[in-house]
Amino acid sequence: MESRILGQTVPLVELKLRTGETVYTQSGGMAYQTEGISMSTNAKGGVMRSLGRMFTGESIFMAHYTAERDGAIVAFASTVPGSIVRVDFNGSNSLIIQKGSFLCAENNVETKVIFTKRFSSGLFGGEGFILQQAFGQGSLFLEIDGDYIEKVLAPGEVLKIDSGNVVAFEPSVSYEIETIKGLGNIFLGGEGLFVTKLTGPGKVIIQSQNFQDFANRLIPFMPSSNQ
Repeated sequence: MESRILGQTVPLVELKLRTGETVYTQSGGMAYQTEGISMSTNAKGGVMRSLGRMFTGESIFMAHYTAERDGAIVAFASTVPGSIVRVDFNGSNSLIIQKGSFLCAENNVETKVIFTKRFSSGLFGGEGFILQQAFGQGSLFLEIDGDYIEKVLAPGEVLKIDSGNVVAFEPSVSYEIETIKGLGNIFLGGEGLFVTKLTGPGKVIIQSQNFQDFANRLIPFMPSSNQ
């Protein structure tokens, strides 16, 4: 499989497949395709994994696109302004990803639901109780709100970040929620009650924009009708 990312504001990833190669995405995620691509839809990974995806905000059913000839092309677009990043799996590595960041992947890449290690992380972390772990053999593409930023944490190194800006991290990274100290900071600082605390070693992928926060800022400017 060959891939290239096109566009800048709302980019897409274009995949050129060889005969028999399959990629999958959420239902409705395809932007365009050429002749020579067949589509099928199923609950990838079985019923339990499909139900787990529902709790992370992903589709229960996944759309699979298989090349019937060499050079067939299918493309998947991001949903908001931002970036797309490719992550390669070799069978021994994995990545924990937050809900909404999955765009598409090769058929041999799997995702499964995992629970955060700490109850407080699930209760206050913004991602809910459930995250996803991606693993397998092949490539996965993540959708990033805004720009892509990568940090590699040394053992014991700590990074505190707004939960909505966390895209993914390696399983070796410890994840927990920390309360912001000081009543003045809580009520006047504009950052809410909690921040996500990530402790190395391992890689962390960050997005520069939290689209949920952006949408909330637009609400006061949206027209409303009196009932």
